[in-house]
This record gives sequence, structure tokens and C-alpha cells, in this order.
Amino acid sequence: QEITLEINPDDVSRDYLAGLKSAGINRASMGVQSFNPDLLKFMNRAHTSEEALQCLEMLRDSAFKVFTVDLIYGNPGQSLDILQQDIETILQFNPPHVSAYSLTIEPQTRLGKQVKLGRLIPPKDDTVSDHFDLVVDKLGEAGIYQYEVSNYARPGSEAVHNSNYWRHENYLGLGPGAHSFWWNEDKRTAQRWSNEGNLKNYLNEGWRNPHELETLNLSDLAEERLMLGLRTKKGLDVDSLKTNYQFSLSNQQKSYLEKLQKNGKAELGQRIQLTTEGLKIADSILLDLITI
Repeated sequence: QEITLEINPDDVSRDYLAGLKSAGINRASMGVQSFNPDLLKFMNRAHTSEEALQCLEMLRDSAFKVFTVDLIYGNPGQSLDILQQDIETILQFNPPHVSAYSLTIEPQTRLGKQVKLGRLIPPKDDTVSDHFDLVVDKLGEAGIYQYEVSNYARPGSEAVHNSNYWRHENYLGLGPGAHSFWWNEDKRTAQRWSNEGNLKNYLNEGWRNPHELETLNLSDLAEERLMLGLRTKKGLDVDSLKTNYQFSLSNQQKSYLEKLQKNGKAELGQRIQLTTEGLKIADSILLDLITI
């Protein structure tokens, strides 16, 4: 149904795309991130703006009818005008799907250390919020609608694998470093594991045994389901939490959600759904919700 391969603009040629298609790949994920030369340099991308444009042109004209383009916003020095130019450029290629991620600066990374030393000033929250609004609005105007915090698609072009992941269904990761999740037959526990990440070790019998195996009970799984489901536009069915996870929201959690509803950040009923304003700060909301 869906076999996706992530490709970088500097790797692509028409023959390469044709070879992928003939090998059975039916969905391509293109890591463009930006067309702005300064931002590409800041993100240490190997490709140039010109290569990204050429790549998207080849992808659009290839046998791939389903593809997705990655975009990053919330970068230091990234103005609304620059972001709008990136979005408008992507839309010229009529993509069925776009993934737009807010830049995350982890403390132990090069960027994190630069911020700590005062050499890099991250954008203010209001700026990132404006970026998010622009992405939602511009893609929506083009018929590419948000269906998860960072994912947008034309109706019917939503990512099958990712949707399966957000619904908490089984998935099996093959190859070094791949991750898997599998419900046990009793439906009361599940297991998550990763494969050996080192290719040499993986090939030398490392593939036989799971790496970092974790067993999750219903309480763990309910918390996960809550977090995954509320990141999607459809939200989460309240009854499914009780039926599948024997979980009911606490009075404190209900009060918190009601407060979100009053503030226009959530919609409550048979389903719990975050509004666009809620999805904008989904990580913060979900952290509050599970730690109450």
C-alpha cells in the first residue's frame, strides 16, 4: 500500500527516481527544509537551493504520483517573508503531502551549545507561533490540510505508516537501527524494541535479538495513546481509552481539558480534539495533561 523512501536533493537524478519506482518504492520523501541559501548553510544541508528546485522538478515529472516535501520553520533569522517564499516555492510543484517541523534545539547539540554560549539567539515563541500560523494558512489555502501537528496532506494522501503509528497499531522495523512496536496477544501489554544500530554488528548475528527491548503495560500504553492521539487533528475517542486501555481521565485532567476548551484550544465531546491553536502548543499541553 505504501513504501516510502527518504531521499536528499543532492542524491537525485531521473534515472535514480526511475530505478526506485521500478524497485517498488511508491512514495518519496524529499528533505528540502528550505530554499534559502543562508538557512541551508545554517542547517548544514549538503544541497543547494538550485539542486532542491531541480530535484522537485524531476520528482514532479517522474512516475511518483505520491510524494512529500519536508520544511523547517522557526529558524534563527528566518523571517515570515522567507518562510512564505519557501511555502510558495513548494506549492509550485503541487505536492500531495508536506511535513513542516519547528526547529528543535537540543541542549547537547552544536546549536544547543551555541545558544547556551550566547552565540545564537533562538526566535521568540511569538515568532514561531506566527510561522506555524503561516504554514497552516498557506497550505490550507492550497488544499493541503493539517492532519497532525507537523503533517499536511491533500485528502486521501495522508501517510499510511505514520497514521498507523499515531493510532497505536503494530509496526515492524527492519534493518539496523529500526524500531518496532507490537501488541501481545492478550492485548494488555505491548513491546517496543530497536535493532542493533551498528551495521557490522547487525550483520554479525546482531539481527537475531531485539535491542533495547521494553515491555509496556496498559497504564504506559494509555499515556502513549493519549499523547499520540491528541497530536492528530481527529483527536481521540474517549470510550476507546476505557475499552482498549482500561483508562479513564482523572477529575484533574477533565478540569484541565475544560479549561483548554474555554480558551479555544480544545474541543470536547465523544472525542477530545485540540484546535489549531491547541496543536500549536501540543507538546506543552500533553506534558501538562500527563503530569497532573
